[in-house]
Amino acid sequence: MPCQTTFVARRWALLAILFCTLPAAADGPAVDYQIRPGDVLQVAAWKEADLNLEILVRPDGKFSFPLAGEITAEGRSPDEVRAELVTKITSFVPDIVVTVVVKQIAGNRAFVLGKVNQPGAIVMTAPTNVMQALSLAGGAAQFARLKKILILRGQGATQTATPFNYNDVEAGLALEQNIVLQAGDVIVVP
Repeated sequence: MPCQTTFVARRWALLAILFCTLPAAADGPAVDYQIRPGDVLQVAAWKEADLNLEILVRPDGKFSFPLAGEITAEGRSPDEVRAELVTKITSFVPDIVVTVVVKQIAGNRAFVLGKVNQPGAIVMTAPTNVMQALSLAGGAAQFARLKKILILRGQGATQTATPFNYNDVEAGLALEQNIVLQAGDVIVVP
């Protein structure tokens, strides 16, 4: 029996060590999801059947809604959009209760092009880094130039190209290259 007790004690000690070495939760407030063009919103107004609609956010980042007109959704949280809808509709329907839910996040996409096994768009349902995106694209194809990968990011009229060396990151080196992607980023694997 003492042997079994020692084994259990060691197991609990190992679990305690593992638990204590886990990274702490990130400091600072959590950031709400930011709506993107192409996302689909479910807008529901309590006791107002005509105001229960599924809305597609247009490429210009806006949508039209009865009694509220044009609403800018891009870059805003669902709660911010809900608050604006309530403000605009209240003069027509006092004490209105509105909910806004992101039904589809089709606007939160990045693209992987070039010598990968499954090029195309990837929908990012959670924060996604470059290595994860390459994995979602089926990995690099034969003869891909893994040291010459580029991440293209557009911000307005400006576009940047950030180099990415797959071999370094795979070896645990230069991990700062493995950035979290933003909607619209393009990974080019030559």
